[in-house]
Amino acid sequence: MRLLAFVLLVLAATPAFASCLPIAQAPGLVPRLIPALYGPRGDIPDQHVGLTFLGHSSFLIETHEGVTAVTDFNDWHRPPKPPLVVTMNIAHTTHWTNNIDPETKHVLRGWDNDGGKAVHNLQVKDLHVRSIPTNIRDFGGGTQRNANAIFVFETADICIAHLGHLHHVLTDIHRAELGQIDVLLVPVDGAYTLDQETMLTVVGQIKPKLVIPMHYFGASTLRAFLDRMRPHYPVKIQEQPFVMLSRRLLPASTEVLALPGM
Repeated sequence: MRLLAFVLLVLAATPAFASCLPIAQAPGLVPRLIPALYGPRGDIPDQHVGLTFLGHSSFLIETHEGVTAVTDFNDWHRPPKPPLVVTMNIAHTTHWTNNIDPETKHVLRGWDNDGGKAVHNLQVKDLHVRSIPTNIRDFGGGTQRNANAIFVFETADICIAHLGHLHHVLTDIHRAELGQIDVLLVPVDGAYTLDQETMLTVVGQIKPKLVIPMHYFGASTLRAFLDRMRPHYPVKIQEQPFVMLSRRLLPASTEVLALPGM
């Protein structure tokens, strides 16, 4: 009862626009994804969001009002044009860079150079981005507190969470701050972040509608993760790195979707 009261207190203290809450499925619709033949498109319909896997842990998010955001922005995996918003994490240079184009107006770093918490709460047209600090291991066996951030992107009534370089299971506070997540972008390398069995536990903690793996080094690593997920969730593999998402067409329960790229 104390735990429930605490979680409700945290949720009550969170601004309404920063809470990903479940919305009922429209009746009579067959849950499915809408694969696009080309991407990025730049012509996202209303109540849809475009998602393109650029590679490693970088995704391009495109909204109906033309806002573009790239996760774990770095010098290796970039979209054809500079995005308006970028998020980063500090673990390796494949997750961040100081090489930012002037056209990128919002740079959200998942760490604070002064050792505090990097807490972001940004609204750009129809995209809301917020962050939840977590810890990472350092190479000496210690802990760098608040050196990773889970970034949550909210648009078109869909909540997308990017776990970044997550190194531990979520606390009850993390889960309350996350709210209801629809699409979860999950690192599945099994070594540099979390082992795959523990990452399966994290997926169970969040219970998203859609799990998209990222941050893996080779097809065998991805295959091992998909094999681990199959006894628990349906697994689909798509040939294109782009998918257009709509809330009312999301799966009714958790599914895994693998997009091409590493």
